[in-house]
Amino acid sequence: MNLLGAVDLRQIARSLSGSLTQEQHLCPKDFDVDHNTGFFPPEPLPTLPGAFSLWEDALCEAQKTLGLGEDESEEAKAKRPAGEQWRATIRSWPVLDTAVLHGNIRYLQKAHLVLAFLLHFYVHSIPLDGSHSAMHIPEPIAIPIVAVSKELGIAPVMTFADTVLWNWELIHPDQPLSAHNIRYVNLFSGTETERAFYSSSGAVELKGVEMLQVIESFHAMPNVTDRACVAQIARDLARLKCIVDDLTKIFATIRETVDPEAFHWHCRPWWCGSGKAASSTPQWIYDGVCPKDTQDLAGPSAGQSSVMHALDIFLDIDHKLAQKRTPAPSECNKKADTGFMDRMRRYMPGKHREYLAYLSASPRTVRDVAQLHPSLKEPYNGVVAALKHLRDVHIRVVTLYVVSMSHRQPPSHIQRRPSVCDEVAHGTGGMKASDLLKAGRDATARAMLKE
Repeated sequence: MNLLGAVDLRQIARSLSGSLTQEQHLCPKDFDVDHNTGFFPPEPLPTLPGAFSLWEDALCEAQKTLGLGEDESEEAKAKRPAGEQWRATIRSWPVLDTAVLHGNIRYLQKAHLVLAFLLHFYVHSIPLDGSHSAMHIPEPIAIPIVAVSKELGIAPVMTFADTVLWNWELIHPDQPLSAHNIRYVNLFSGTETERAFYSSSGAVELKGVEMLQVIESFHAMPNVTDRACVAQIARDLARLKCIVDDLTKIFATIRETVDPEAFHWHCRPWWCGSGKAASSTPQWIYDGVCPKDTQDLAGPSAGQSSVMHALDIFLDIDHKLAQKRTPAPSECNKKADTGFMDRMRRYMPGKHREYLAYLSASPRTVRDVAQLHPSLKEPYNGVVAALKHLRDVHIRVVTLYVVSMSHRQPPSHIQRRPSVCDEVAHGTGGMKASDLLKAGRDATARAMLKE
């Protein structure tokens, strides 16, 4: 039975009869999306020019010198004097004017990466003192990271882009970027677990480039009603299902290279961002900066992956529960944070966020087309089923690495610091990470086209 009703189908049919392209068809490059590398820059980011080498030198030193402030091992304690000297040096710096970087997006990206690493090194290397007082970010970091972030349209804190999209070099410089020709450069913990985690995330993003090519092919079609176009869409959907299956395999094999204990206790604390006003986590105050410019400070998350957002938009996955679909959302689904995906977009580079808005503004979706053409229902549902399975696997991964680990006692040398990361794992306002992911999985299932 068709649940849309005749009137809705006629409206869709009229919409589909014209050109798919928007009034001004833009190409992905207009949004800093490369045909071959997707949301990655096509080449490794350049070294910062002139006086900005100060920042890069400090980042190199931090990776040799600093340990987690909550680490009470003898090795970590031995690093503390050098760590305090490093932080004192940061505080003594001049505030560099970033205006000279503003005309070059690659310099801006590199500046954001370096400053974000410096920011998190600065905060999380400070030994615990038992207080929950605010954490002041010194002006030599605070002022330039906010300036650079405004230019890029990104949050002034560590993001997914800093750790995964921009933080790499080629193993073989004479060969193109690929999952086998990428090495992640900057690490907080110095562990191979951290590098492997970035590599797994990068492999998902690079495989996602093929998804972007399918999406662009659909949006570039002159119309989607003739037989040849419908046949091409069917082939592309079959290809897309295979791509999503490959992404699931990447998720499923993360256990082979990423150790859960090392991930949770030695890597994850470095990524945590500022607490909120009412939380037990210390708030970060950016000295010399207007508070309204530092509203989004949660830190990096896989939810900031633009390629997965693009796939959801293409398939018309309704995370906001705005459309009436079956089965009806569960009570747990209704209580989930339906604004999470939109909030995560604020941590993406501005041009990538604009690309997602461009996709969202399309007058029709592939789901619309599949509802009108019976031959497309099965391939469309196949992709949706594959994405639901991916999200099932992702739930198991997050349960292993975050939810389960958050209920365990830390190793004896780790003094646990209250953090926004733990609030996400245990639940903020009754909301748990697992509930959020299940809501996303269920929203995916509801996109399936019914008889």
